[in-house]
Formats: sequence, structure tokens, C-alpha cells
Amino acid sequence: MTGTSSAAPGRFGPVWLVATREIRTRWESKAWRLITLVTLIAVVGFVVVMKLVSGGGPDATVGYVGGQAVGQQITASGKATGLEVETRKVSADAGRQQVRDGDLDALVRIDPRGVVHVTAKRELGSDVEAAVTALAQQTAIHEQVTKLGGDPATFERAVAAAHPQVTNLEPPRTFSPDQLALGVIAGVLIYLSLMMNGQIVAQGVVEEKSSRVVELLLAAVRPWQLMAGKVLGIGLLGLAQMVVIAGGGAIAAVATGVLTISIAATASVVVWLVVWFVLGFFAYALVFAAAGALVSRQEDVGGVVMPPLMLVILGYVIGVSVLPSDPANGVVRVLSWLPVFSPTLMPIRVAMGGVPAWELVLAVALIVLAIPGLIWVAARIYSNAVLRTGARVKVRDAFRPL
Repeated sequence: MTGTSSAAPGRFGPVWLVATREIRTRWESKAWRLITLVTLIAVVGFVVVMKLVSGGGPDATVGYVGGQAVGQQITASGKATGLEVETRKVSADAGRQQVRDGDLDALVRIDPRGVVHVTAKRELGSDVEAAVTALAQQTAIHEQVTKLGGDPATFERAVAAAHPQVTNLEPPRTFSPDQLALGVIAGVLIYLSLMMNGQIVAQGVVEEKSSRVVELLLAAVRPWQLMAGKVLGIGLLGLAQMVVIAGGGAIAAVATGVLTISIAATASVVVWLVVWFVLGFFAYALVFAAAGALVSRQEDVGGVVMPPLMLVILGYVIGVSVLPSDPANGVVRVLSWLPVFSPTLMPIRVAMGGVPAWELVLAVALIVLAIPGLIWVAARIYSNAVLRTGARVKVRDAFRPL
């Protein structure tokens, strides 16, 4: 099994044995199952809460005194300012009482001179104020058009029909709120999974090293086989965890109607989320395994995993802070191709849509090409450092054999 002329099954058989040992150990851990269950409940709960708070009702309820045309004007003004307004025709006294009781957000009355009077309980919300301000301005325009001998209705139709002639040099890219939300959720899931499972790899290496179990294991398997088996086992468990959490959240979102995009589009996001978890985990897990081999105490794990961990955090922060407000950001687009950031940025971009196929192929190809190099570097550091106990091993020393 340890000879250089061993067949592939002989060389990779121990890797699978170590992997199954890791899977069995982690699966039997109540903490791992509890974390998975709590995360799944949190994701499904978030979906349910979003459904409850969205409610599907109007943004504001406004009462009005006067004819039906006043109500139509209020609704149109709200729509022009991005506010969904429900209107109710009431008397002045009843309207004031409903405002006092909180049943109405505001009461609107237009006097014969065209002045808009608004009654609120304490103060108008900024969104309602914007709508009634638009109403007041529109009413003032009507008064001036009438004084000049024109027809306000004809004037409104002419204004509504006026549109600029726009020529797009490239096809426009639009992003729905559902796509933005799905992108952010994808980023959060991949970020948490990489952080949690990556650190589990490093802590597992240190645990075996500090307890001297690694010395017994290395009597039967090679260092690279032990490292690869640990990464593979924890990776497969992390993959199962990701599928359960992402799949459960997607099913809940589609079932409750929180996401209105198609089931096929949602499934595509989940598939790409899994793909990028696999690629990102194996790339970062190799680094975490090598980093864990440099120290002998659990207290020192945080220090050695912090540099790669900061790259994961940086990619996540860039993704969730920049992309929702600027989905076509050129800098983020380029960063999402790089193996360091693609596992955290590309899932968000894919969820939001509009990623050209060549960019996906490029990003996948770059990280796939980077993994063999990471395997060589991580295996060398792990092999030379995992049996060194005591003080932290310097990286340059870890490249030199004992």
C-alpha cells in the first residue's frame, strides 16, 4: 500500500477509509446534527417570516373627502412615487377619528381653491408625504392649466404620453427583487458552510495531532492519504448539509410564494450553489488542513486559519454589500473569476442572473486548475508539519522534511 508502484486502488483505498471514519465520527456527533437542524429551521423560518411581513397588502391607507376623482388622484400619486395606496371615501369627522384610531395613515381633502389639506395622527411618514406632495403639485398644475383656458385632462394625457426615445448599445440587464434576495441568501449559505466546515478540518487535524492519534494513523497510511481522507469525509458531510439546507429553503420559498421566479430557475441556483460549495470547500479545506498541521493546540487554530478565513469573509462582504445595489459592478465581476473569491461571489451573481456562460466556464476552469497546485502545497506542508509537536511550525520550515 505504501510502495511507489502500488495501483491506484491501493493508493486511494486508505483515503476512502479515512473519509468514512470522518463521516461516521461527525455524523454521530449530536452537535453536528443539531447545527444542521437549527440552520435548516432558521432558513425555513426566515422564509415564513418574509411571507408574513410582506403580507401582500397596501403600503398605506389614505382616506379622502370629496368625489371619486380625488381617490383616483391619490392612488396615481402614490404609484408615481412607488407607494401602493389603498383609498377610502369618508366624511371629514369620521376620517379624523379613523386617523386618531390608527385605521388611516392620513386624511386628504382638496378645498375649492385646489389646496391639499392632509390630517395625520402625529406626523406623516416620508413615503406618504411624498405621495401627497405629488398630489398637491399635480393639483396646482391643474389649477394653472384651467386658469390659462386649457383642459387638465388633455394636459395629463399629453404628459403621460411623453417618453424619451432611448437607444441601448447593449441589451439591458434587469434584476428582480426575488433574484436579489436569492443571491444574498446563496452568498450567506456558501459563506457559513465554508467557514464552518473549513474550520472543522483544521480543528480535526489539530485534535489528532495533540492527542498523538495521528502517529498511530500514519503507521498505516501516508500523510497525504490521511489529509485527503479528512477533507473528503468532511466535504461529503458538508455537501449533504448544504443540499438539505438549500433544498429545504428553496422548497419553502416556492411553496409559500415568497419567490415568484420559476421552479427551474430556483433549482438552477441550488445546483450552482452545490457546485461552488464543492469547488470552494476543497480549495479552502486543503489550505485549512495545511494550516492546522502547523500548530499543536486548539487555542492556536484561530491564528493560523485567520488569513484564509479573511479571504472568505472579504468575498462574502463584497458580494452582499456591492452586488445588491450595483449588480453589474465591473470590479466584482472580475473578482468573481478568481479562485480566491469565486466560491463566494459567483453563487450570488448566478442567483441574480445575467452571468454569461463563458464567465462561468472561466471561473470553474480557473479554480479546477488551482486545486492540483493546492493539493501539492497542502500535502507537502501537512506531511512535514503534522508530526512536529510543540511550538508553531513556520511555513518555510514546513516545506523542509524532518
